[in-house]
Amino acid sequence: MKLHITGNAGSGKTTLAKQLGQALNIPVQSLDSVVWKDGWVAASNEERALGEQKLVKQKQWIIEGVSKTVRDSADYVIFLDVPRYICVTRCIKRNLPYLFRSRPELPDNCPEILIIPRLFKIIWNFPERAKPNIFQSMKQKKGVVISKVVSVDDLVVKIKTDLSACCG
Repeated sequence: MKLHITGNAGSGKTTLAKQLGQALNIPVQSLDSVVWKDGWVAASNEERALGEQKLVKQKQWIIEGVSKTVRDSADYVIFLDVPRYICVTRCIKRNLPYLFRSRPELPDNCPEILIIPRLFKIIWNFPERAKPNIFQSMKQKKGVVISKVVSVDDLVVKIKTDLSACCG
């Protein structure tokens, strides 16, 4: 089974991926490890493409992040379509403990203090820049759009039920 969890920054991708990975016993990967290098340096297009290809070639996976390559390779796509104000609130809560150090899923030397202006720009522009492409891709994929905030436990139960019904 290959699952892609996508959505805006702060939508809950990492949290859901970790819990779903435990519930389904499927390894979880974050695209942040492919997109970013030490010191918040963005990977080149070639580096990103190679990293994404390496991830999607695995037998089974849950990959969280925003990527057409991953979305197209997934058996099932989960789009967390969360309002911007919730994404901002969650990012503030998530980033505060990591203002001066890297989160566990990030490369070294990526303290949140250095990305905050860019992060808010990403969150603000997501509905216009990324959301239409995700919706377009999902027309050809099995998956679910989650547009109201529910508990992660409830989401895991819903997704496990959906996967049993559609994907065996």
